[in-house]
Amino acid sequence: MANEVVEDNKQVSVDYTGTLDDGSVFDSSEGREPLKFVVGLGHVIPGFEKAVVGMKVGEEKDIHIDSKDAYGDYDDKLMQEVPRDAVPQDLEVKEGMTLALRAPTGQVVPAKVVQVTDSIVKLDLNHPLAGQNLNFKLKVVSIEDVPEGHDCSSCPGCH
Repeated sequence: MANEVVEDNKQVSVDYTGTLDDGSVFDSSEGREPLKFVVGLGHVIPGFEKAVVGMKVGEEKDIHIDSKDAYGDYDDKLMQEVPRDAVPQDLEVKEGMTLALRAPTGQVVPAKVVQVTDSIVKLDLNHPLAGQNLNFKLKVVSIEDVPEGHDCSSCPGCH
């Protein structure tokens, strides 16, 4: 429908380019499939989801999202020190690398190594974009009803 607008419980496809305040691109759908997600389920950052609500197919918009509505403010409490012997000995841990940790819930959490000594490994568990304001150029490619029997676990934007 030509007059259809993005609203909760609609599946939307969006082309986007995300930049930081300094103009550097941190992500883009260019050369890939558009980002597809169901609106209202919290599958994308809050500011992104709010921005597409009310848009129509073909509509373009430039938006700015404060860090609190993106990946949150940087949290010093998410810096963790773990004993060096808690990291597999066959793994050569270096500052700057990212480790994949498994939370008690089973979720995989990326952790950036910020310091390595003989006794500890200091990890930053903040999202790499925490504390950053984000800017997006958006274009709504399609708006659809959520398919009958849709299983969110099977679509890229839904998990």
